[in-house]
Order: sequence, then structure tokens, then C-alpha cells
Amino acid sequence: MLVTVTSADGLKRELKVEVPAAELQARMTGKLDKMKNQVRLKGFRPGKVPVSHLRKTFGKQVMGETIQEAVNETSQRALEEHSMRPAVQPAINFEGEMEEVIDGKSDLTYTMSFEVIPAFELADFSKITIERPVATPSDADVDEALSRLAANQKSFADRAEGEKAESGDQLTIDFIGRIDGEAFEGGAAEDAALEIGSGQFIPGFEDQLIGAKVGDKLDVVVTFPADYGAETLAGKEAVFETTVKAVKAPGETKLDDDFAKRFGMEGIDKLREAMAEQMQSDFSNMSRQHLKRALLDQLDELHDFELPPAMVEQEFNQIWSQFEQELKQQDKTAADLDEPEEEIRAEYTKIAERRVRLGLVLAEVGEISKVTVTEQEVNQALMERARQFPGQERQVFDFYRQNPQAMSEIRAPIFEDKVIDYIAELATVTDKTVSRDELFADDEHDHDHDHHDHDHGEEGHVHGPDCDHDHDHDDADAASAEKKAAPKKKPAAKKPAAKKTPAKAKKED
Repeated sequence: MLVTVTSADGLKRELKVEVPAAELQARMTGKLDKMKNQVRLKGFRPGKVPVSHLRKTFGKQVMGETIQEAVNETSQRALEEHSMRPAVQPAINFEGEMEEVIDGKSDLTYTMSFEVIPAFELADFSKITIERPVATPSDADVDEALSRLAANQKSFADRAEGEKAESGDQLTIDFIGRIDGEAFEGGAAEDAALEIGSGQFIPGFEDQLIGAKVGDKLDVVVTFPADYGAETLAGKEAVFETTVKAVKAPGETKLDDDFAKRFGMEGIDKLREAMAEQMQSDFSNMSRQHLKRALLDQLDELHDFELPPAMVEQEFNQIWSQFEQELKQQDKTAADLDEPEEEIRAEYTKIAERRVRLGLVLAEVGEISKVTVTEQEVNQALMERARQFPGQERQVFDFYRQNPQAMSEIRAPIFEDKVIDYIAELATVTDKTVSRDELFADDEHDHDHDHHDHDHGEEGHVHGPDCDHDHDHDDADAASAEKKAAPKKKPAAKKPAAKKTPAKAKKED
């Protein structure tokens, strides 16, 4: 194998690789020799097929496989010999007539074109100073959380015979919807539970049930929202023939030992302790997010080096694709926004550049500090992901186990967090006690930088079409440090969406 550097301009590189025809023939002969003990041909005993006959019968096919293997091996060796780290997959271009190479009449010659990972000097992390906000849940915070828990555990009891329904009551109803007298798919249900005022059904539906009694039959007339998910129903008036089968009033939920036992606790005091512990865990996670955000901001400010254009383009395309998907969900395009598309693209390009820069920095730190991710850590993260899809845990496990790319998306955030922890240990971190509201306050920088914090299925923060573009867009997260490249779009093992009744308007849009 002969390797020649034919171009070195900035981060761009081009290598010319030549593999002698004799080497290819030797490789092919070796493959054919192994084949003779495996193939079964008419007229030959097992293992007695002459290599010359195999060459005549399978020569071109085997040579094609040989060439592919030779390219894979020699291209990797060429990069290692010249200590080059491609930023993205090199482009391979063959030279000469490939038919002559396959026939063994010509050497294999190809070029590799790529951009390399830039060399840069890491900042002195000991000079980084960060203030981390911390908070402890107060008794009032715990009381509020318990009250919310009780509100979600409402109990209902049948109203007296003939008593009318009020807002907050739970009704059991049958209904069938019609548009222009014709029933439509998904517009009917039996024994549907509906809490008046919950906003579970289309606006206007629930209000018309106030005052209804058990046994009442009434027509509920509503108009589907113009932006309703089903285009065939959007903006149309529908009449729902409704029968009230039960009317129940909400009962008082007491925060006592009996209530605590619903959650497997011995008593209300134990429930309070468990609630306080969970809240403290949530507070600590938010403190960590603030710390990570501040650290990434400083790392971005402390490092300035040339970025591989291909990596930036790859990351930008990912961001822009998701942005367009969000617009499409609302039947919009970039042209429908107040901000010119060119300005939006420029803003997202800056985000892509930041992601790539931070990804390269974290990757370099991880390599130098020898950060590793154990299989136990990966398995634990995979189990947590699977729990997010109740009833489909096995399918989720199989999906990730069978897809290396998906598994890398499980491993990458673990690697990234361990690198962040390593840098934080070298930096000067001081805690600042703040209130709960301050800790969770939303401000112009309060975005989730950690794009690996799934289950969002999203790769970083991308603005929706109704978002105010006047605020700072420089809130991008670090790219996958472990892969030393902008992350690919995550293939999600999604839980199938439940079939919805058009009468239900959950305001998802």
C-alpha cells in the first residue's frame, strides 16, 4: 500500500491510496481457498472444488468483496499512519477503470477527501469560577406538593337522584357525534368519564353538561378548532347526541394516614418525608443544570478555534430539519414568521457552531483524562429509558440492542456528564442559597443545554414557530463528546400514540 498526501489546505485533507493488483489477487485467492470447503457444486465432492473453478464462477463477486474490504482496511491504516482524525466520514473516490481492477489488470487507486479534527489548546480549568444556586424545599413547598397530589387523587360519589351536575363533577356519558347529519370516525364512545371543567373535551362541550341529570339526553353543539389535528374535522360544527349515565360530585380528600397508605406509606409523616426527599432530588438536579449551563458557557468563551465546516453543516441541517418539522406540525413555513429566514438561519448556524465547538472540547478533555463509560452505566440508563414506555420495555431494549447508533445515544450523555464532572472538580464552584422560585425561574438563558437529557427525542433546543426570536439564541448544548462529532438524529423507540376521540381536544397544538 502506498499513501500520498495530495492536499492539505486548512482542515481539509486528501490522501491518495494505491493497493497493488498482486495484493488484491492474494486477498481474493485466500477468500476462494476458504470457500472451497464451504460451497457445494454439482460434480465435485465437498472440499474438492478447484480454486481455478471457483475463480471462474465467483471471481468477480469475490473480487468486489475483496476490494471493499481492502478499502476499509487501507483507508483506516492510511489515517493511522498519518495521525489524522477525520471530522466526518471521508469521501472515497476511485480512479481509473474499476473493471480492470476487478479483472486483476490494474492496481486499486482511490482518494480520500475529508476534514480533520482541529488541534487546539485546552483552557486552564482551574481558573474557571462558577456560582451554583442551591435550594432546600421548605415545609410550605412540601405542603403545596401534597395538595397537588391530593388534587390528582380525587374521589367522586354519586349525587342524589335527580340532582344536577355542577362544574367539577364527574359524569359518565355515551355520545355519538355527527357533522351534517353524518356520523364520523372516532366521534362516538360509551361510558366515557368526563370531569366538567377539566378541558378534556373540545371547548364548549363540557359547559353544556352543567345542569344535566342522570338519564338526560341532550344534543351538545360544538365547533372543532380551526387548528384541530384531524383536517376533515377542523373548523366544522358537530352535534353530539349525549346520554348522561352517572353524575358524581367530588369528595374531600384528607391528607391523613389513609391517604398515605394509597402510596404504600405507613402514614402521612412518611409520605411527607418521601415527598421532601423527591423534591430535594429535583432541586439538586436543577442546581446541576445551572452548574452545567454556566460551565458550558465559560468553555465556549474560553475556546476559539477553526471548526470543520462539514461538522457545522451536519449539525445545522439537523437543527433546521427539526425546526421545519415543528413548523410543519402547525402548517407553517419559515416564510410565515416575522423574522426573515436568512436571520433565523444565521442564528441557528451560531448554535450549530457552538455545539460542535463544545463537543470537540469535551471530547478532548475526555480523551486526555481517560473518561470511560461502563457497561453497567449504559445498562442502567437503558433501563431508565425503557421505563418510560410501560408495557413496551422489551421492544425498547431490543431496539437499542440491535441499533449501534441508538446505543451510542444512550452512552454519549453519560460520557458527557462524566467529563463535565471532571472539569467541575478542577474549577472553583461556590454554592449560593436561593429560593425555590429563583432556582426554577425562567429567564432568557433558562434553556436546557444538555441535549442528551431525554426523553425528549430532541437534539438540543430548537425554537417553535410561535417563539419570540428577539431573545438570545446562544443557548445551544454540547454535541456528543464521545463521538467527537455533531450528534445524528436520534432514532426513537416511540410508544404508539393512543387512538384519540375527535371529541377530545387536549390542546396539544
